[in-house]
Amino acid sequence: MIEDAERLAENEDRETALRCIEAGIEAGHPRTVVREAVTLDGDVLRVADATYDLGDYEELVVLGGGNAAAHVAVALEGELGDRLDRGVVVTDDPTETERVTVLDGDHPVPSERGADATRELLAAADAAGEDTLVLAAITGGGSALMVAPAGDVSLSDLQDTTDALLASGADIHEINAVRKHLSALKGGRLARRAAPATVVSLILSDVVGNDLSVIASGPVAPDESTFADALGVLDRYDVDAPDAVRARLERGAAGELDETPTADDPALAAVSNHVVADGMTVLDAARSAAAERGYDPLVLSSRVRGEAREAATTHVAIAEEIRATGTPVSPPAVVLSGGETTVTLRGDGSGGPNQEFATSAALELAGGEGKITVAAVDTDGIDGATDAAGALVDGTTVDDPNAAREALAENDVYPYLESRGALLITGPTGTNLNDLRVVVVD
Repeated sequence: MIEDAERLAENEDRETALRCIEAGIEAGHPRTVVREAVTLDGDVLRVADATYDLGDYEELVVLGGGNAAAHVAVALEGELGDRLDRGVVVTDDPTETERVTVLDGDHPVPSERGADATRELLAAADAAGEDTLVLAAITGGGSALMVAPAGDVSLSDLQDTTDALLASGADIHEINAVRKHLSALKGGRLARRAAPATVVSLILSDVVGNDLSVIASGPVAPDESTFADALGVLDRYDVDAPDAVRARLERGAAGELDETPTADDPALAAVSNHVVADGMTVLDAARSAAAERGYDPLVLSSRVRGEAREAATTHVAIAEEIRATGTPVSPPAVVLSGGETTVTLRGDGSGGPNQEFATSAALELAGGEGKITVAAVDTDGIDGATDAAGALVDGTTVDDPNAAREALAENDVYPYLESRGALLITGPTGTNLNDLRVVVVD
């Protein structure tokens, strides 16, 4: 899974970090998740803890999008066979399917082909009727991939706004509050288009806390955010949004446009949502991998957030305490965390939150004996807008602290980590369950 793994795994601790990463990503892959969450016994379809009699429906359809949506579709085809009639999903990680149409989009910034694909998805939702059972494949990355500008907002407006929000330091809840109110699909509007069909979602969550309205911007979930909330995000982070964006949000806040559907909206009466995998799915598998290799595993949290470089300092401090005092666990140990850290851009370089986390950790460990090893990845294999999932570092990674500090100051850590042979490259992994951080204490 990880390129050049043999070179990277030059000692037992580094090998353990890589095995934890691989175990976590594998556990979160749709082929694993769907096999556990979906079964078909005759006409009885089980999705998580709910059951549906397929005899009550004329057709069974898959609709949705996200980084892992095509892999969810393949897994559903494997479980349902010819009982599945049709489907459309939008993704940036396509794979071969038999019954579900896979359309290309782009992530993290929406594209024209993503808009074209989303129009086809909406048309497929419009074709659903009262006797249709829709399985909604909703995964991380869906916010950018399923792009359907609303009103006078153009794709270019959405792209500019998304770029500005990603660079602002706003968290995913805030970013999606804006995107939902600029979309014809997000914030429960896909469910509104599919009504009166029965909609059953299978959600792979990349959101801290599994807020259904935030995962892929909640296309089939109720939404309590408002146009006024979206305006507040732009103002709070001083985002210079295009005129059409601000005009739409201001019209909505003034009551001139319909809000996204809330929980009591009739369009959501036949919708049920099921989170079938999330950050804890990844952490549980990584914890088992660490224990199997003789390390005492400690899961800090699946909800770590905030500035990536600051979170790294805290993780290293915990590792140092373990080595010094055996608190809160005794070495050899593996400390694990998930969630989603952010980066406030001040420079114009390349990198991502996990690469900044790793670079900051390497600075803290600089000059050490390599007794603490840190790996951090985005489980979709794409950290920021780079081809790296993250990085693997220890006390030997930084030989020139000033160069590392400059890379962080310019948000240009990718070339620095590449020069140190520290990048972790997986390619698209088929899943997206947020970040995974592994700290190995010898």
